[in-house]
Amino acid sequence: MSLFDFSGKNVIITGGGSGIGKSIALLFAQQGGQVCIIDIQKDSAQETVDEIHKKGRKAYCFTCNVANQQEVLSTIHQIKQEIGDIHILVNNAGIAHVGNLEHTSEADFERIVNVNIKGIYNMLYAVVPHMKSQGGGVILNMASVAALVGIADRFAYSMSKGAVISMTLSIAKDYLPYHIRCNSISPARVHTPFVDGFIAKNYAGKEKEIFEKLSQSQPIGRMGKPEEVAALALFLCSDEASFITGCDYPIDGGFIKLNS
Repeated sequence: MSLFDFSGKNVIITGGGSGIGKSIALLFAQQGGQVCIIDIQKDSAQETVDEIHKKGRKAYCFTCNVANQQEVLSTIHQIKQEIGDIHILVNNAGIAHVGNLEHTSEADFERIVNVNIKGIYNMLYAVVPHMKSQGGGVILNMASVAALVGIADRFAYSMSKGAVISMTLSIAKDYLPYHIRCNSISPARVHTPFVDGFIAKNYAGKEKEIFEKLSQSQPIGRMGKPEEVAALALFLCSDEASFITGCDYPIDGGFIKLNS
């Protein structure tokens, strides 16, 4: 039996239409997993599914707003009925906000809470009972280094990712008797289309300069790659990581420990 074999495993990945989520979906499918992508953007999710199909693997997409509990419950019920048991859940969907306390409006704050906190709560609320009844499962939540160190102008975002780590610990503790493992990953800056869009929107004409500055903020001298985060996700969701639960794993190019 080969290492990191996901054959026979059904995997749900939120926000799998782009960036880190897409890389996770592609890698899990490559290793034999049957991937169900939940995304609010139908077109991008379908593109990921089509790419997986071209490689002879199975994948499905479901349009759903993770901030809406009824949509989530309905979608998980559909997956359970049509696909089968849910072996792995990757809570990757999330949004960002730039601003300190005084530049975070109530609307900004609520938007972050609804997606980054309530969205994960909704997915856990819908999926965990199924994992209990089937005898176990694996959950991976996407946190951030922003939850672990002070980063300027990330008040609401940092708050939300701190909540993600706390939820990870609670699920890991409460569901040990049910053979459900739960861990989280805390990436530093990862080069995704979101980063390019953010720079273009906020630093028009200075894209190259800002990109280099953000890259150098990691001691390793560059941003991470979505594929590198996906590889860590693969390990933590695999049978090879069966002794790991209740842990957060920074993947940060030395950002937390080596910055001075």
